Amino acid sequence: MDVYVPGPRVMEGTNPVNKKLVAALSGGAALVLALTGCGGGDDDKKVNDWAKSVCDEVQPQLKKIQGANTAIQGAADEQDSKKLQETDSKAFQEISESYGALAKAVNKAGPPPVDNGDKTQKQAVKELNATSGSYTKLKSAVDKLDTSDKSKFAQGLKGVADELDKISKSGDQALRKLQEGKVGSAMAKQTGCQKPKTAGGAATQS
Repeated sequence: MDVYVPGPRVMEGTNPVNKKLVAALSGGAALVLALTGCGGGDDDKKVNDWAKSVCDEVQPQLKKIQGANTAIQGAADEQDSKKLQETDSKAFQEISESYGALAKAVNKAGPPPVDNGDKTQKQAVKELNATSGSYTKLKSAVDKLDTSDKSKFAQGLKGVADELDKISKSGDQALRKLQEGKVGSAMAKQTGCQKPKTAGGAATQS
C-alpha cells in the first residue's frame, strides 16, 4: 500500500527533491573516489604491476560515472518531470554499468600479491557488483514513476533519493580494505586510479 506523506516539499514539485537527489549522489561518489587512494611510494614491482592492471581499467569508468553525476546535477532545476526521469534513468544505468565494469577489472586482475589478497579481492568484487545492482534498482524505480502528476512524481523521486543516500553511506568497506598498505600506495601512484580532471581544471586529489 502506498503511503502519501503530505508536506510543502512535495507540493513544491520536483525541484527541491531533485536537489536532494544531487546531494545524495555526491555522497555516493565516495564509493568510487575511494579508489583514488593516497599513499607514499612503494617499489614492490608485483604490487605495482597489479595496481596498473586494475587502474588502467578504472579511469574510463570513473569518467563515465563523473559524466552521469554531472548530468543529474545539471538537471537539478529541471521542471519537466519526463525529462528529469529520462536524465536520472540514463545516469543510473551508466553508473550501474561502470560499477559492473570495475568489478570485472578487479576480478580479472586476480588477488593482489599481499597477505589475504584473495579474500580482499573477492570482497571488493562482491561489493562493486552489489553497488552495480543497487543502481540498476534505482533506475527501475525511476522508470516506474508517474510523470503525469508532479506531486506523485516528486514523492516517488524522494524515495529514490532516500535509497541513493543509503547507498552512499554504506558498502565501501571492502574497497577501503583493498587500498590499505602496499596496494593502496601503488594504486595512488597510478594515473588511472586518480580522479579524472574536470572541465574546469585539474583533478582534486585526497
